[in-house]
Amino acid sequence: QVQLVESGGGLVQAGGSLRLSCAASGRTFSTYTMGWFRQAAGKEREFVASITWDARSTNYADSVKGRFAISRDNAKNTGYLQMYSLKPEDTAVYYCAAGMPGFQYNYWGQGTQVTVSS
Repeated sequence: QVQLVESGGGLVQAGGSLRLSCAASGRTFSTYTMGWFRQAAGKEREFVASITWDARSTNYADSVKGRFAISRDNAKNTGYLQMYSLKPEDTAVYYCAAGMPGFQYNYWGQGTQVTVSS
């Protein structure tokens, strides 16, 4: 059983940066794939980034590649999403998710709002 809590969202100007955190409960988090998703108002939830349990592999949506960086610290049971050069189109609720490799993301956080103003 894993519980996830996101933090770090807020209001920033275009071109600014934010670092989102995902605090996880349970020692199983260290063996799970961790991902970030976002959902803008009126749109479907979309994939942002993912990272394997050992951080050997990362994956990014084309829309954020080169601007966002996903990382994790298993000793702290925490995942991160560092966001640079934010654009208004990055505005969304960002969700942290976790799942066993080879399975769907079955654990989700409550989401944290990121708003980028022009």
